[in-house]
Amino acid sequence: MFTKQLLLLIATFTMYATSDAQVFNRRVGRQGQQNKLKRLKQNLPKFEPTLNISLGYGFPNLDKNQFPEFYNLYKGTASQTGPFTGSIDYQFSRKSSVGLLVTHGTVSMPFYDYSNAPALSGSLRNWSFMLNFVRYIPAGKKVSPYIRTAIGVNAWEQNYTDIDGNKLNPPTIPADFAYQVGLGAKFTLSKNAGLFLEAGYGKYILNGGLAVKF
Repeated sequence: MFTKQLLLLIATFTMYATSDAQVFNRRVGRQGQQNKLKRLKQNLPKFEPTLNISLGYGFPNLDKNQFPEFYNLYKGTASQTGPFTGSIDYQFSRKSSVGLLVTHGTVSMPFYDYSNAPALSGSLRNWSFMLNFVRYIPAGKKVSPYIRTAIGVNAWEQNYTDIDGNKLNPPTIPADFAYQVGLGAKFTLSKNAGLFLEAGYGKYILNGGLAVKF
């Protein structure tokens, strides 16, 4: 009887000791992770706000989607100039900046009748002005990934001409709302300059160019 009680006591003690050890190890693990994060933060250089300027070229020009449909006509292959892109934003923290994104470009589209004869041509010239929000993703010193969200307005100039050179009234009004969402990265070349590459949708699908900061 005494032996059974002794074994039960030893088993109970072992269970509580093991449980306490697991709790202790979890606490030590959490403290270790917190200390590691503190060391990483301490190794980061002091953050200083910057003014960021980017100049780029986008492809393709998605303003071609704004061309209307004409009865008994079909669209040909669009040609484009731009969009040229420019942004200026104030980076007020390591992870965020806000500013202005401007794009400018022209797209042209031929229209054909169903006998494949040219019927008319159209062009859309566009300026867009968008409030630009950029969220940076922590990475290394040489590469800075980011997420862009920009919303704003379009300004359009439309021109439609038939095969005889007569100007036609625009059949529809393109969208006033402008937007661009994208995922990109900046690649550091020097202290204040680098390159950027971005993929997204809105005014363009791909965009790349020069990025500088002051």
